[in-house]
Amino acid sequence: MANGDTIIEHRLDAEGADQLLLTGVNDRNMQELQRLFGIRTVLRRDHLILSGSVEEVERAVPVVQHLIELARLRVPFDSPDIARFAEGMESLGPDGVVQPDDEEFRIALPGSRKVISPKSEGQRQYLQAIFENDVVIGIGPAGTGKTYLAVACAVDALYKKRVRRIILARPAVEAGENLGFLPGDLQEKVDPYLRPLYDALEDMMPPDRVRRALEDATIEIAPLAYMRGRTLSDAFVILDEAQNATTAQMKMFLTRLGLNSRVVITGDKTQIDLGRPSDSGLLEVERILADVDGIAIAYLDGKDVIRHRLVKDIIRAYEQAGDDPRDESDDERASG
Repeated sequence: MANGDTIIEHRLDAEGADQLLLTGVNDRNMQELQRLFGIRTVLRRDHLILSGSVEEVERAVPVVQHLIELARLRVPFDSPDIARFAEGMESLGPDGVVQPDDEEFRIALPGSRKVISPKSEGQRQYLQAIFENDVVIGIGPAGTGKTYLAVACAVDALYKKRVRRIILARPAVEAGENLGFLPGDLQEKVDPYLRPLYDALEDMMPPDRVRRALEDATIEIAPLAYMRGRTLSDAFVILDEAQNATTAQMKMFLTRLGLNSRVVITGDKTQIDLGRPSDSGLLEVERILADVDGIAIAYLDGKDVIRHRLVKDIIRAYEQAGDDPRDESDDERASG
């Protein structure tokens, strides 16, 4: 705050809001508001008092009002969400923040008592695309919830008996490593590549139900190569890390689609680990399937990152530098 700025106080009605949810553990949410806007916050009975310069308070008020409304509806949020709300409002106004009462895009998972909802406009559009199309291609950087939201939709469809099984696939390609150099049998070799999919499932379903579903093949997690020759009917199918699928693998995967099946393909074009990035099937489907009826392409970006706030800063720094994390490994391969 600049010297000489007039300090004002602004009172916001917080009646009915869950105060712990609003302030956060150890007042973490209030500290985040102070970091973002330079204001002071005091919760006094049913009012939240903001103090600071006129400009600082005016910027903070719509964000804080949104937090109060979330706390009234008992919709959980944490400090990284606050920065995303603020960025959305500054760039797009009130429409830049997903409204908490939009039940159309809320996914309630009874087994885990979780309620999963989009936390940004990009995530809302991504979920809408999944709800309205048979094939959805979600493209965006790390941390934007591409896989997590897709798995949530799959589990929701399974609970509601819209499909009979979930199939989760990934190319077994990571940072130039070779499966043959890993210890163990084939399943033990590929499990580390599929671990993020197990993690997402275990966050949404009770562990015993995940185990039973894997045992009776209600849920199948497998490398992409295992899809060849199959017809995937009555299933919710997710291909994760699709940037590492070759063009031939991508065509093979898409032509597995059977009756009453949904497909979600997720990928990050900046993290291609193939020997030649131009071989990525994700790049090809983005180009050739954009105008096919029933197929939607949803784009997410840095504004949709829901991991640690530094992830967003890291992505922005790479974009500004114009550097591609693949460059170093490509140079090493060329010189090797």
